[in-house]
Amino acid sequence: MLQHEFEGFIADEEKVINGDIAWKQADDHPSSVEFRVDVVNSAGHLVMAVGSYNRKTTTLSYHLIHRKFGRIYGLDIGKDHRNPDGVFVGELHKHRWTEAFSDKHAYCPDDITEPAVNPVGVWKEFCAEARIVHNGTLSDPPPRQLSLLYGQ
Repeated sequence: MLQHEFEGFIADEEKVINGDIAWKQADDHPSSVEFRVDVVNSAGHLVMAVGSYNRKTTTLSYHLIHRKFGRIYGLDIGKDHRNPDGVFVGELHKHRWTEAFSDKHAYCPDDITEPAVNPVGVWKEFCAEARIVHNGTLSDPPPRQLSLLYGQ
C-alpha cells in the first residue's frame, strides 16, 4: 500500500460499519472474545475492523485489516510494543501504516482515555479518531466463564 493510499483511506470521513457488533468466543483462546466486521469506504478498499479482548489479562485491540496488505491501523492496550528502531512504546499504543515499516511502527496516542475494562468506550474513541461511523452498537463482552474442571 502506498503512503498516499493509506493517508486517503484514513482521512476518508465516509467509512462506515453497518449493524450491531457482538463479541464471539475466540477459537484459539478460552479467555478471549473477538469480532470481525467489514468497513465500507469510498475508495473501495477491502478492509475489516477486528476487535479482540482478553478478559483474563485485560488486553484490548482494535485493528483495521486490509485484505491485501494486512493491518494498516490499530490500537493495542495492555500489550508492550518495541518499534523497529528499538524504542519502547509501552502498553497503550497505536499502529499506523507507513511504507518504510508497514504496521511495525507504533506511537503513544493521547486520544484514547477509556481503560481496557471499558471496550465499548474505547471502541467509540477508536471509531471517532479513525473517522469511522458505526451505524449500530457494540455489545459489552460477555463475562468470563470460570471452568470448574480447571479452576480458571
